[in-house]
Amino acid sequence: MQQQSGAKAQRTAPPHRRSWDYVLRSGLAGGIAGCAAKTAIAPLDRVKILFQASNPDYQKYSGRWLGVVDAMRRIVDQQGLMGLFHGHSATILRIFPYAAVKYMAYDVLHLVLMPTPQDETGLRLFLAGSMSGVLSVFLTYPLELIRVRLAFDTKSKPQPGSLRHIITKIYHEGAPGGEGGAPQRALLHQFPILKFYRGFTSTILGMVPYAGTSFLVFERTKAWLYGLLLNRDSRGAPLSDRPPLLELSRTVVDLASGALAGAISQTASYPFEVIRRRQQVGGLLHPSRMQQISETIRWIYATRGLGGFYIGLGIGYFKVVPMTAISFAVWSEMKRVLGI
Repeated sequence: MQQQSGAKAQRTAPPHRRSWDYVLRSGLAGGIAGCAAKTAIAPLDRVKILFQASNPDYQKYSGRWLGVVDAMRRIVDQQGLMGLFHGHSATILRIFPYAAVKYMAYDVLHLVLMPTPQDETGLRLFLAGSMSGVLSVFLTYPLELIRVRLAFDTKSKPQPGSLRHIITKIYHEGAPGGEGGAPQRALLHQFPILKFYRGFTSTILGMVPYAGTSFLVFERTKAWLYGLLLNRDSRGAPLSDRPPLLELSRTVVDLASGALAGAISQTASYPFEVIRRRQQVGGLLHPSRMQQISETIRWIYATRGLGGFYIGLGIGYFKVVPMTAISFAVWSEMKRVLGI
């Protein structure tokens, strides 16, 4: 009997954190979390891209809350209800590997940098979050650019094969002899893959504060709220025999922690996001060269002033706060479901 119970305990024991089983389960949990969060806010995401990238058809709606509703109504009138999800197939293709790599890398880096609870510091949490974010962006950035181009297109209803058309168009952007310096034209012609990395530098500059702050705030807020409200540590183990202050599920606390993390990280990184969007759609205006960060910053400042770097921030909060909350909460819940 004892042998049977021991065998059962061995079968149900969670995988070791250094095993490939743990890493793959962590990636699966992260991928599912990313898809769930992005699907929930897909309509807001499309409107925000149109505002940030200064799509001329939608600029009159930006800068006010009701403008978001008006912009959505116009999209539905022009493209139908599914127009709100235009480009979402590319989003899912990107977000699953992106979120899987980000959360999986974070778990690995957390173990490497902080093998014991005593090693967990704010700086190390920030480094683990920012490094995992940079790695995930590097591996999935071309899919992000394709998604933005699909979302930016508002001239007609989505056509069959539009995804293939966008990819082909980006690949062939910029003929030799076009505008831009000869070395840059030659570089883009010789390495067309670089065209799928428009705005990559500004993305990395924004990802460091975004991902680092996001994981740091989530972990710290989660640990504090778990102890204060649930009398548990961040892994859910009881801290003492006293009853919890409130009868809340861990998912509710995860959602609250993720929401705060989303709000703070969005504020810290938003100007870089605006710069990135402008560079990503810059291939439509300057197909034969890469827009420099300094050039993009000057353009935004000249046309909209300092406020141009925060255009759409309101809808950014409206989008990122629930997205981050859902992402962290689903990630945490899936890890519990998967036994890690």
